[in-house]
Amino acid sequence: MIVLKKSLLKQADKTLPELNYAVELQRLAAEVGFDWPDIQGVISKIHEEIDEVTAEINTPNNQARLLDEMGDLLFACTNLARHLNIDPEQALHAGNQNFYQRFSMLEDIIRENNQDINKYSLQELEHIWNEVKKKNISSK
Repeated sequence: MIVLKKSLLKQADKTLPELNYAVELQRLAAEVGFDWPDIQGVISKIHEEIDEVTAEINTPNNQARLLDEMGDLLFACTNLARHLNIDPEQALHAGNQNFYQRFSMLEDIIRENNQDINKYSLQELEHIWNEVKKKNISSK
């Protein structure tokens, strides 16, 4: 039996980057059984948080609540990373790298055609993006 004299969460290193701090909080809570028993619970929580963010988006002048809900969504996504044994900082770094590389390739295609990127519609840019993404994924 664990008798709490102080919060378990006080053990978490507050100097960690926020995503890793979230993992540490989740790990400490999991030590006493406060954790989803399977990945589906985590995924359901992410869907719930997306619904809550969507509700706040549709509420005018609600930036503070939107900030809270976005934080909850990011926390839930971090929990998914923890359950998958993926460092969320590394995952975000990889995502940033992917975006940078793909957007640069999109720009290269437009530059090769001597076009002004501002003249492209979102649909045209998305079409190029999807083509670049296919090439990028197949080359990995």
